[in-house]
Amino acid sequence: MRTIENIIFIAVGVSILAILLLVLFERKKNKQPSEPESEVKKEKKIKKLTSKMSKKQENQAATNDHGMTNYDYYSYKSHEFILIALIAFAILFAIGFVFYQNIILAGIVALAGLYYPKLHKKKLIKKRKAELSRQFQQALFSLSSALVAGRSIENGFKEVTNDLYLLYPGKETMIIKEFEQINKKLDNRETIESALEDFSERAGVEDISNFTDVFVTCKRTGGDLVEVIRRTAHMISEKFEIQQEISVMVAQKKFESNALAVMPIGIIALLTYSSKDYAAPLFQWSEFGPVIMTFCLGILIFSFWICQRIMDIEV
Repeated sequence: MRTIENIIFIAVGVSILAILLLVLFERKKNKQPSEPESEVKKEKKIKKLTSKMSKKQENQAATNDHGMTNYDYYSYKSHEFILIALIAFAILFAIGFVFYQNIILAGIVALAGLYYPKLHKKKLIKKRKAELSRQFQQALFSLSSALVAGRSIENGFKEVTNDLYLLYPGKETMIIKEFEQINKKLDNRETIESALEDFSERAGVEDISNFTDVFVTCKRTGGDLVEVIRRTAHMISEKFEIQQEISVMVAQKKFESNALAVMPIGIIALLTYSSKDYAAPLFQWSEFGPVIMTFCLGILIFSFWICQRIMDIEV
């Protein structure tokens, strides 16, 4: 019986490797130029390839032509990517070994950890945008004070940079770099509207985009910029307060959902190492144990995903 299990494990591993090699071969085959096709298909393929290449280049550089950050992308450092992938690989390997008590199947489960850096990148982008929005709120308060004191728009932006150095010591702060770039463009005789629009496009933050649209409209039509800036800063402040209240309300539920997700893994590990005979059928192919464990692991992952989606409340 043990020989049959080993044969099944080897067959599963070989089949998965064959599928991966087949997928890689098909991808390389699709990249190679094929036989004469219609012009429409060729144009579509060229556009698709160029868009993928441009997105890949943007993702790697994560900056524009002037060296400013594109906040919709995040580029991992080599050691950062390896560290995150290894941690995810190790955790998934431990979970797979608890569920299957087999190194081969645990390694197959752990391969999913190589995809985790891509998921983690989205969290980092979202966190960075939230921090940029908070810093932008402080910049608006300072800009509003400068305009009330009688300064012009251009001089007000320069005054904001000096105030931001007091709040955020260090030139690497995101909002300081952005306002310094805006001031450089103003010194080069560019309009304040174009400078803000460039910042808004790179930031990808709803609050900054809305402020830029209203600011450009008021600048062209002669609206009350002081009141617009004050209201925008107040709205962002209220938004952050609501987000903090929501985070406090769901903090306990998040802890409970994480505990419930970890608890089945702990119970299986406890049963496995405290009473091996009792849990032995769960790991025997003759009893369809691994199939049942795979089904349970799938339900556990799906439940954890649903809980995370429910807890992710956007304002």
